[in-house]
Amino acid sequence: MPNRTVYPRLLAGWCLLLAVNTAQAQTAQCQGPTTRDASWSPDGTRLVFDSNRDGNQEIYVMQADGSNLTRLTRTPTADYYPFFSPDGSKIIFFASSNETSVIYLMDADGSNLTRLTDEGAFNADPAWSPDGRSIAFYSERDGNAEIYVMDADGSNPRRLTRTEAAETTPSWSPDGAGIAFITERDGNAEIYVMNPDGSDPRRLTDSPLGDRVARWSPDGTQLIFYARDKAWEGAEIYTIDADGSNRTQLTHDTHRDQSPVFSPDGSKIAFTSCASGSLEIYVMDADGSNVERLTFTKADGP
Repeated sequence: MPNRTVYPRLLAGWCLLLAVNTAQAQTAQCQGPTTRDASWSPDGTRLVFDSNRDGNQEIYVMQADGSNLTRLTRTPTADYYPFFSPDGSKIIFFASSNETSVIYLMDADGSNLTRLTDEGAFNADPAWSPDGRSIAFYSERDGNAEIYVMDADGSNPRRLTRTEAAETTPSWSPDGAGIAFITERDGNAEIYVMNPDGSDPRRLTDSPLGDRVARWSPDGTQLIFYARDKAWEGAEIYTIDADGSNRTQLTHDTHRDQSPVFSPDGSKIAFTSCASGSLEIYVMDADGSNVERLTFTKADGP
């Protein structure tokens, strides 16, 4: 979750974007309301995302073509990074308030909101296991941003990583055999993968750019992510094969493109872009073609 406009405090160096407010993190080329962090329902018919279109960062859902937008949360917190459960019945997300971040679970219609982690520390970036029984996340509860896993009801948390660097943004492989994550343990933000018990961490990327927010393709053969230099205008979307080879750039823009995620059938990619001057949700084909804007938070579209 490094460098993605969300929380009010700095998280271990590169984990800054979720540590600052929206106005601070945006450049002159990317200002105004933020609608972002889309992910797909298991059947590919809906997208869940977060937006401050109504004055506070809340969770929304819409059809995959951008229609029928519905607000799901109405909280005093700032809510981010929602994901449907593998069976589509639940949504998990995290909420930031008063320099803490808490992971929540709710039904897919926004009802039955349940807190899964305690307050008092940052707990963020939840990711479902393929069987829906476990949730990977990162937490600062032990003083440093590390990867943890807990049962789907919030019980039995287990720490997986133990380094001095920040470890964030876990993503479970479709077969459940690996967890990808972002780390700066080598001095730069890179993608690693490890076994679900934290053993055998392997480095997948070695780039002068900062590689961030990696998500698996549905068949487990690729990871999609974005990479950026110190200027947010350079953020672009890439894929790599599951072994780290075949790095391919999908977007070639002067504005920010970030937070990509494959559709369940692998044919589409939802992502966040600043092409309009503010962060909005777009979709494109899996090869980077046929880009289409789905949200219009500002009055600059149809």
